[in-house]
Amino acid sequence: MSDPIVILTEEPLGADDRINIAKLVDGGSSPLVVLVPANTERHLLVDFLENLSMLDIAKAFRELLSSAPDPEVQRTAANETLAASLAALQGLGGGVTGEIVSGGAVAGLVAKVRELDAGQAVVVTRPHAIADTLHTDWANKAQDQLGLPVLHLYAGSGFIGDS
Repeated sequence: MSDPIVILTEEPLGADDRINIAKLVDGGSSPLVVLVPANTERHLLVDFLENLSMLDIAKAFRELLSSAPDPEVQRTAANETLAASLAALQGLGGGVTGEIVSGGAVAGLVAKVRELDAGQAVVVTRPHAIADTLHTDWANKAQDQLGLPVLHLYAGSGFIGDS
């Protein structure tokens, strides 16, 4: 059996993501483990600047003025993301499992990679202009802690982040 591949995602994986992950598996029997954070613990100022950089001014101010998200709503969204992601990857590698990560997303990825002695770690996110530019995104943080390359893919595309 091949080394497991641990995938951390903040977005439901879809058909394009399946193609990217299939290339990693390359017909092998690597088990896939999908992790979805219960909450993304985003930084308010970074989110605000990010939305402005994407010229989404209305969203920037809407999120700035909104109250803290309900943990139950976040948990439900995480479960839906996990279910969609598992369905999208079904049949790849040596099987697909997944779980919701409580606490920090990066800490959950690092712990799971070490627990499974995984050979590969993948982070799938939507683009985050500020975090990606400043190398404070999940992939870079995980790579710093793990000491192994972490592939950063942008959800629903073939684009690779700079980690």
